[in-house]
Amino acid sequence: MCKRGCSSTFNCDAVSFWRRILGISPARLSEAQRDRLRTWREIPEPDLDLAMPLLRVIVVDVEASGLNLFRDRLIAIGAIGIRDSRIDYADNFHVVLRQQNASEDANILVHGIGGTEQTGGEPPVEALLGFLEFCGKAPLVGYHSPFDEIMLDKAMRRHLGLAFERAWLDLSWLAPALLPERAKACKSLDAWLDAFDIVNLKRHDALADALATAQLLQVLKHHGEEQDLRSAAALIEAARSQEWLVKTRK
Repeated sequence: MCKRGCSSTFNCDAVSFWRRILGISPARLSEAQRDRLRTWREIPEPDLDLAMPLLRVIVVDVEASGLNLFRDRLIAIGAIGIRDSRIDYADNFHVVLRQQNASEDANILVHGIGGTEQTGGEPPVEALLGFLEFCGKAPLVGYHSPFDEIMLDKAMRRHLGLAFERAWLDLSWLAPALLPERAKACKSLDAWLDAFDIVNLKRHDALADALATAQLLQVLKHHGEEQDLRSAAALIEAARSQEWLVKTRK
């Protein structure tokens, strides 16, 4: 399933598979760009055992030229931060990566990023460095996050020579782990949003989808606290355990 409930072939196993076959490509960066990348690498890792209110968490969504992990390209990134258990609307990031050729018309109809906007976007190296600097080493959150993770990792390897291996919390597994009674009726991000009356202001827009996902995270964090799951590590483990449980039953 894709993050919006469409059928797709990717899953968490695709993350490790992609990394095995891709490797790290050499990146031609300026000295200033190498310095920025080095600065990011030197940021200390957060303590995921801390209670969620003590961490800055970044909710991420991406738009791509399609759902084929091998052929399609990263087009846009949207992200929003959560600090002190509150969505920080000022703490947001959005960028369109410059494309040599715009994606197909059918794809443009989905995300609304036109051909001119795609070919006139931010140079990929600058866009990706900006995203790294925005996120720092904060834990990342997504819905069906392996797709976001792989598309970002592909782009980082190609343009920065960086293996983008971060801690991700996947709400598509956390939600049914915490609320199993709702899981039968909620099979997509839209279904979970509807269940909690969360309005997505602009569907298929990376930043709007990230904001809606952030609101879903806020709901799930509350239910996690009721089950004594208060840290990022505890929530990530709950999501991974749910994924393992479902896959072993198949």
